[in-house]
Amino acid sequence: MFGIYLKRELGRRKKAALVIALGLALGIALVITVNSVSAGMTQAQDKVLKSLYGLGTDMTVTKARTAPTSGSSGGPNFKFDAKSSSSSTQSSDRVQTQGGQALKSSLVTKVAGQKGVESAVGALSLNVTKVDGSFTQGKAKSSTSSSGSSGQGGPGGGSSSSGGAPQVQGGGANFNVNSYSVVGVDVAHQGLGPLSTMKVTSGKTFTTAQTGSKVAVVSKSYAKEKKYKVGSTFKISGTKFTVIGIATPDSSESDTDVFVPLKVAQTLGDAKNQVTTIYVKATDSKQISTVKKEITANISGTTVTTSADLASTVSGSLSTASSLATSVGKWLSIAVLAAAFLVAALLTSSAVSRRVREFGTLKALGWPSRNVTRQVVGESIVNGLIGGALGIALGVGAAYAVTAISPKLTAQLGNTGGGGVGGGPGGGGPGRQASQNTLEIALSAPVSLTTIALAVGLAVTGGLIAGAMGGWRASRMRPADALRSVS
Repeated sequence: MFGIYLKRELGRRKKAALVIALGLALGIALVITVNSVSAGMTQAQDKVLKSLYGLGTDMTVTKARTAPTSGSSGGPNFKFDAKSSSSSTQSSDRVQTQGGQALKSSLVTKVAGQKGVESAVGALSLNVTKVDGSFTQGKAKSSTSSSGSSGQGGPGGGSSSSGGAPQVQGGGANFNVNSYSVVGVDVAHQGLGPLSTMKVTSGKTFTTAQTGSKVAVVSKSYAKEKKYKVGSTFKISGTKFTVIGIATPDSSESDTDVFVPLKVAQTLGDAKNQVTTIYVKATDSKQISTVKKEITANISGTTVTTSADLASTVSGSLSTASSLATSVGKWLSIAVLAAAFLVAALLTSSAVSRRVREFGTLKALGWPSRNVTRQVVGESIVNGLIGGALGIALGVGAAYAVTAISPKLTAQLGNTGGGGVGGGPGGGGPGRQASQNTLEIALSAPVSLTTIALAVGLAVTGGLIAGAMGGWRASRMRPADALRSVS
């Protein structure tokens, strides 16, 4: 009986029900859209942080580089042999560590033994500056001038001649400078650290047996620049390397050009048993700040950088949009949702006022107040569910539109200590760092099941609020009110 009457009454008041449902739908749709965009912002920030860290890395341990000593510039210097030939080709590599002061490899084991640390891996960041070109020897030419005069009235005549100073003409030097980054990775633990954000798309990655092998994995962009492919060879400071794999970053652009085994990198950089960065994975993500304090207290002189520290250095349109989505967007959605609930409640209450004869007659026929209240609440919940369905459709459509358009957001990355971005192995040498500090991220708006469940909950809540107000008013009506409304 209740269901039949409910269906009939909703059918009689289609327009009123649709107005209430649409009001709720707009509020629910805005909540879904804001939540989806916020989730997309979080994913975008995660991509940025993963490009700085390795996948699964919770923090890095580095040590700030000390100031150069007096009389030492700390900059690269090159020495070339002087040769007698008129044109001589010269080439020299300058390999130096970057990303902070070198740490002893034994610290990796010490960090791994700290409370709350699941695993730790060391990496060595190097910058290679290659200078090659040729000197051209100039030619010396001399000029001679002479003049003669005879003096009179003196002790006799005389003549004199003088030769001009030699002048060098022609000659000079023409050199090219190429700077790129090299990172030594622990081939036995590639799941944590700089190589974990890379996917080998051609060739293969390192094996545990290649600890001391002269092999390399190069980034896709660097391979394209140098026209490298699997099997190509190149030299670093006279050491010949073979390319065994070409890797593409999982997100954004990698700021590392060449990956080599850690022991080989230590030999290249004259940094035996040293690393520049220690990548740390915590046993529990909720204890990251505690683990940071533990490492800082027990290992003096080091800088521990967490993902939260890196997130604070991300600026640009990504940061601005994220702030809007988390603050303005959420407050706006709450305000609109509250307004939608209020409007639905007022409309329901107004509809009850226009049904005085109906409810008064029902009470006169023997309906108790609880049945009248149940009737109003039932109609309101149905209106809320209809509004929820419309709101979900509108919200999912808006989120899909954002994903389809994929607006581009920029993320500018600041330095939190060390030489690379975020204290990691980044870098890439002079002239490359500025461009790589700005990443471009495509925004998406994923809709989760949690968001859908939230929308359904809001729809039911809106219906209950509207029904409660209308039902309270209907329950207070007396049968005599129906007689007064009869003309």
